Amino acid sequence: MAVFVALGAFLMTLAGGWTAQRVTDRRHLVLGLAGGLMLGVVGLDLLPEALGAAGTPVFGVPAALLLFVAGFLLAHVVERLLAVRQAAHGAEEHVRTPAPREHPGHGPHAGRGPDGPAHDGPAGHDAALHGAAPGGGRAPEVGLTAAAAMVFHSAMDGVAIGAAFQVDGGMGIAVALAVIAHDFADGFNTYTITSLYGNARRKALAMLFADAAAPVLGAASTTFVTIPEQLLGGYLGFFGGALLYLAAAEILPEAHHEHPARSTVLCTIAGAAFIWLVVGLAA
Repeated sequence: MAVFVALGAFLMTLAGGWTAQRVTDRRHLVLGLAGGLMLGVVGLDLLPEALGAAGTPVFGVPAALLLFVAGFLLAHVVERLLAVRQAAHGAEEHVRTPAPREHPGHGPHAGRGPDGPAHDGPAGHDAALHGAAPGGGRAPEVGLTAAAAMVFHSAMDGVAIGAAFQVDGGMGIAVALAVIAHDFADGFNTYTITSLYGNARRKALAMLFADAAAPVLGAASTTFVTIPEQLLGGYLGFFGGALLYLAAAEILPEAHHEHPARSTVLCTIAGAAFIWLVVGLAA
């Protein structure tokens, strides 16, 4: 029964990812909505669950909150290290690339260099230096790591469905409805964050399908293994911290970078409000 119900989460996740890739002409609105959804998931869903499962104080602070801060800091450190490595690699490639020769009677940016068309003006030089990466200089590994964490979170959602059905059928249905409702946001965020960091569309789709299948596999796994509640709560706190960093430090600033519009802010508020509605209906 749990696996059958988890198929609803599979379909809802795919629907969220499909929506994310169909609105590319309104990318700032997509990012604004994704940021709001992620903020709502962290503050209204993950943290309360983490505190309930891993609220034991460690030197005066609940373990879930310590892991929340650790997740935030680790996401920041990993992103900075990857960005520094990518910048150093780009600088090395630029040093190894020979400068185009000038031809008599032609300007420095006209004609063809020894390896093809020369770049015209500062924009061309900038594209040559940075490789015109679709991720805007971001490290693609960060997006894949974040998406992998989303996949693991979705697997834990499936485990929650299976565990709830082991307790009571009514509880299982209630938990399943909550998971199915917010899996639209999970699929939306998984595709958005993978592609935002410059990963190819096929990789974003692969992570989306992995995220969609994860609840089904998680629900099936409950027939063989049980995860201790405190360990699960600690993971939720840690994952929540990493997710909040990506929303606050990357997705929302990117959403407002080129389109500081009121509609973007409204999309962010709507995303958080939607998660509030889902949590409230599931309570």
